Amino acid sequence: MTIDCDLQHEPRLIPRFLEAASGADIVSGSRYLREAAGVQDPPPPDRQQINAEITRIINDLTGYHLTDAWCGFKAYRVAGLARMSLDERSYGMPLQVWIQAARLGLTVAELPVPRIYKNPGRRFWGGLDDPTARRAYYLSIIDREVSRWRNSS
Repeated sequence: MTIDCDLQHEPRLIPRFLEAASGADIVSGSRYLREAAGVQDPPPPDRQQINAEITRIINDLTGYHLTDAWCGFKAYRVAGLARMSLDERSYGMPLQVWIQAARLGLTVAELPVPRIYKNPGRRFWGGLDDPTARRAYYLSIIDREVSRWRNSS
């Protein structure tokens, strides 16, 4: 399991993730599924816009049907996770996960989770507070992973 440390996720939902992991290699929370109940705080506009754009790109590349590429609330089956080569130490790591998961043929499921923003003004580090810089960084991670995928085929 992974769960963000910024109070965006409700640990009481962990049993649902573990149950769903019996049928998928990765179970990812989605703050944008219609079925999401409970708290639905509005996301910061730049984050929602970048999430939507990058999620579309990831879906086009992988064939997945994700609604939230960035939710940090996930359950992983160890066998699938062990096959990945994750080396991104920053906010782009989920993009590595999705692209490598697709390349490895891993199955994915999404579960609705509440959208909770306790601190919508939370800052990024490493110069990523600027949405244009953040978007460019994410696109560079995607390009690198796609190149890695093509070069290893």
